[in-house]
Amino acid sequence: MGSATSGVRRARLAQAANAERFSPSLPRRRPGPSRAAARVLELVPSAELLNRALNLLLAAIALLLLLPVLVLVALAVRLTSRGPVLYLQERVGLDRRELGGATQNHRRGQDLGGRPFTIYKFRTMRHHAERESGAVWAQQHDPRVTPVGRILRQYRLDELPQLVNVLRGEMNIVGPRPERPTIFAELRTHIAEYPLRQRAKPGITGLAQINHPYDRSLEDVRTKVSYDLEYIRRQSVREDLRIMLKTIPVILWRRGGW
Repeated sequence: MGSATSGVRRARLAQAANAERFSPSLPRRRPGPSRAAARVLELVPSAELLNRALNLLLAAIALLLLLPVLVLVALAVRLTSRGPVLYLQERVGLDRRELGGATQNHRRGQDLGGRPFTIYKFRTMRHHAERESGAVWAQQHDPRVTPVGRILRQYRLDELPQLVNVLRGEMNIVGPRPERPTIFAELRTHIAEYPLRQRAKPGITGLAQINHPYDRSLEDVRTKVSYDLEYIRRQSVREDLRIMLKTIPVILWRRGGW
């Protein structure tokens, strides 16, 4: 009786495996986003300390080495267009809440999806450029971008002030790019996995940035989210250093920047 039951069970398992292999209606199994988020939570105690020390050291060294470049860029922005040198904007940062309670926030009346912080960038658009257009997708020949700002965007130099965000502990050098709260709220209604990007600290560069250009559509965002979640699954000091090195040719050859 036991052997007959085992034989039936083996036959059913084989039938299910064949159905999953050959049925076109069944999607391919992939590691779920929740596993990616769980992977981040496992890194918190020891690896996060090492990661923080590495980011602090590299950001401090980069600021010292790039100080002449920062001064020249600041002068170029100041002398060629009206308005402040730096562009400050609120972005959504790391979400440390438990996964089961991520949809509730008892400290804020509104669930922003993560801890908000102020990001620093060199201004590349006309002052108050979004008063008329509002928050819209970037365009390759965006009329709001200044001539100097176009060069800064091509070489990603407008992102350099975010090294200060790294020193403040709000960002890492490598991680998913942070988004503003209004756009974040809209994107998470269209892309179910979008909030899981916040399980890692946002970065200046990332796996998505070295593999994909600026966002121009919702499909671009979906592609980048898949890269972000892949980075979260593989997150390590070695992976961060690999992405940093691959960022250099992206900047020098202006890949995906406009």
